[in-house]
Amino acid sequence: MTGLDVSSTLLADEHRGLLVAGRWREAEGGETFDVLDPADGSVLTRVADASVADAREALDAAVAAQASWAATAPRERGEILRSAFELIRERTDDLARLMSLEMGKTVAEATGEVGYGNEFFRWYSEEAVRIHGRWMQAPAGGSRLLTLKKPVGPCFFVTPWNFPLAMGTRKIGPAIAAGCTMVVKPAAQTPLTMLALARILGEAGLPDGVLNVVPSTRAGEMSQALQGDDRLRKVSFTGSTGVGKVLVRQSADQLQRVSMELGGNAPFLVFADADVDAAVDGAMVAKMRNMGEACTAANRFLVHSSVAEEFADKLGKRMGALTVGRGQDEGVDVGPLIDAKAVESVTALVADAVEGGAKVVCGGTPLGGDGWFYPPTVLLDVPVGSDLNRQEIFGPVAPVTTFETEDEAVERANDTEYGLASYVYTRDLSRTIRLAERLDFGMVGVNTGLISNPAAPFGGVKASGFGREGGFEGIEEYLETTYVAFPAG
Repeated sequence: MTGLDVSSTLLADEHRGLLVAGRWREAEGGETFDVLDPADGSVLTRVADASVADAREALDAAVAAQASWAATAPRERGEILRSAFELIRERTDDLARLMSLEMGKTVAEATGEVGYGNEFFRWYSEEAVRIHGRWMQAPAGGSRLLTLKKPVGPCFFVTPWNFPLAMGTRKIGPAIAAGCTMVVKPAAQTPLTMLALARILGEAGLPDGVLNVVPSTRAGEMSQALQGDDRLRKVSFTGSTGVGKVLVRQSADQLQRVSMELGGNAPFLVFADADVDAAVDGAMVAKMRNMGEACTAANRFLVHSSVAEEFADKLGKRMGALTVGRGQDEGVDVGPLIDAKAVESVTALVADAVEGGAKVVCGGTPLGGDGWFYPPTVLLDVPVGSDLNRQEIFGPVAPVTTFETEDEAVERANDTEYGLASYVYTRDLSRTIRLAERLDFGMVGVNTGLISNPAAPFGGVKASGFGREGGFEGIEEYLETTYVAFPAG
């Protein structure tokens, strides 16, 4: 089976190029790059490799379309998103198989991502008509105050490989609803899903130039060139904290609006009074979603000493029973990691923890053969200062350490530069309130391992970035406020 076998209805040959000003075309000089199947390292297909000049043409197209798109009626913008939502829902199976091929996740999990990501289009199709300002009398009288909401303007989006549809719709949806045009650079590992999404938006009636897609292996050169252009007004990035810092620095000269959804080091706290079985259920979701390749993945399992062995044993049995294999095969629970470098990184982190005294409950050894696979792994008594507790794992590894008091748990949970997601399992309502206030994270899941929701504001603090995606807050990232003063009478 090849990528072309399952995606022919979504990705014809001409739709593996660049989308600029409504036209699918080759990159400058006809350059291309390989898209690989992480299950065996084979080439799925080749995609146009945009140059900096191509990216500038894409920005030209976005700038040219901005005024007319901003003037388009909100209802029309919303209806385009709704039409795209319906088309995506009809093509869920094809999109899921395409995503599974290029990214590695199972078809079942990819199907879940299509449904989740598509909800951003439905949510923002409804929010497009609810953009509003206010009219009020000045407190001292004598004048009236009017505020208007206007689109920020042309945007540059850089999306990651781990959620190739959802991280696109989470940015594109509110931008379309707000009246912004955009240039999108999908991750070079997983460009096919974004190209399929762009085609669907075109079918839904999105005008030429509103969305421009430029797959490229020249991410750094491209972002530097576009951010140096004073016509670009906003940058939204999902990815590593290191790259995010570079983009923020580059935004300074043009004072561009920026939204950064960066790295994570999520703590998963299990207290002595927790329902251990429920905590294990939640851990399976928080850890194993996307093979652990998620910024919200539970990274550090901090478990009260009285229930730590029970928790680790039950979690080990659950994770050890998962079937690893090609994401498109029946019965597979865990697909490959994205590339060889990812496997090497996870292997080194586990080896360091074991050398430091951690006990292997299950897994712990790389799988041989073709593809980039690593087995679900649970470690107990992981040293607090180990790299596994300090770095984002981005793999199916659950390191368990113990604590004695609530204060210790909070101190350990907050002992990280990151502040994206956190998870708490306890039956004590007062404790949940205290922890929600004390944990330095943008999101807290209480007795649940799944916190992402299109109707909720997604984002973090500290080195995990700033800005929010989703919910009522998400569209505000794409709107500017204009204040107008009127004399009374």
